[in-house]
Formats: sequence, C-alpha cells, structure tokens
Amino acid sequence: RITRQSDTDTSTDCGCHGRDGRDGRDGLPGRDGPPGLKGAVGPSGPVGPTGPPGRNGGGVTYVRWGRKTCPLISGTTLVYEGIVGGAHYLNTGGGANYICLTTEPAYQPGTGSVDINNSPVYGAEYNTLYSGQGAGTHSVLDQNVPCAVCEVSTRSKHLMIPGTYICPHGWTTEYYGWLMAEYKNHKRTMYTCVDRDPESIDGSSTNTEGVIFHHTEADCATGLCGPYNGAMELSCVVCTK
Repeated sequence: RITRQSDTDTSTDCGCHGRDGRDGRDGLPGRDGPPGLKGAVGPSGPVGPTGPPGRNGGGVTYVRWGRKTCPLISGTTLVYEGIVGGAHYLNTGGGANYICLTTEPAYQPGTGSVDINNSPVYGAEYNTLYSGQGAGTHSVLDQNVPCAVCEVSTRSKHLMIPGTYICPHGWTTEYYGWLMAEYKNHKRTMYTCVDRDPESIDGSSTNTEGVIFHHTEADCATGLCGPYNGAMELSCVVCTK
C-alpha cells in the first residue's frame, strides 16, 4: 500500500496567524532633544504697589540756633550739641557765616603751634537789650549762644522761612523763633532763625562781643511795610517735609 504524506503528517502549520501577544515593557527614556527657539517677549504685567520707604533712603539735617537739644518731634534726633562761633564783628576777613562748633573738639596729631596768620573764631553772644518785651529774650543778654545739629530721617526737604512762625500746609514745624543777624554797622554775617525760647552757655554772661546776634525789623522806607510792621521783631520758622 502506498501511504501518502498527508495521511501521516501531524504538523499544525496551516499558514494561519495566532493571537496577538502581550504588550512589552516600557522602554528607557530617550535623550533630551535640542533646545527650542526663544519665544516672543510677553506683555508687561501691571505696576505693583509702592513699597514702604527705606530706613536710610533720605533725610535732612539742620541747625537749631539758640538751643542745646533738638525738638521732640517724630523722626528728629540730635547729631551733636554745639557752640556758635564766627568772625569778629569788626574784622573784614574770616568767614561770613555763623558756625555750630562741636562741644567735643578733636585736634589732629601734630597740631599745637601758634600760627600768627590765622583766622580767629570768636564765640557768639545775644544782644537783645533793646528788643521788645514780647520777644522774651532779655534774659539771655550778653550770654553765649548754643546750637544743636539735628537729623530728620523721615523727611527729606528743609526750609527756613523768614517773616512768619507758621509753616505752609503739609510741612512739619521743627521750631520757630526770631530772625537775627549782626548789627547793621558791623561786618555782615547771615540771617539766622534763633529759637523762640533761647538758651545760653553756662557761665557765659560776660560781655565780650565777638560775634553778636541782634533782632531784625523791616525797614518801611524801602517798601516792606504794608505787610510788615517796622516796629516789631521779625519771626522765622524752620520746616521739613
């Protein structure tokens, strides 16, 4: 008997597809790609609120003439206490201003020789003999003038206004007082705002007349009278903002 291959072949290869296998495991992450192009600048955001002022972002200093301390005002502190000095009222040289000398001088090493070509600095005195009784400055006649250098850390503008004792609206009054200067026939100095209640240097009642503070009044002959009274001492005020 002839046996055919088909009668004895047990192979299942029929050319058909089997079922899909299970998903394989995730592969490893690939490398980073190259950087992309820079995008366009976006629109500006809204402006934020103004921050609080910095601790040392401003400030101003001024001299309080006629007092040893600074006003008891928020933000105002004493830098140093001083003594007023300047050039003698008869000298044509020297400084043309009053200065607030510190009460704690420090001399540089090597000083001490006498310089005959120096420029003397003299102490200052009040000359209030003929001032009006309302001025209240008779008690310091011939006594030496103190001063105080003050710092205002919370305000940055400083203004001395002659002719009034009232600051403009929005300004802080540091102190007010009397507009004073040298006598009209003496060497010129500067107009200074001396405190309304002046103090003096202890033990300085001797009349030496080196630098002198006199009250000022308006001169009617030159057109100031109308708003001003030629028989009244002029006021002044020191303001900050």
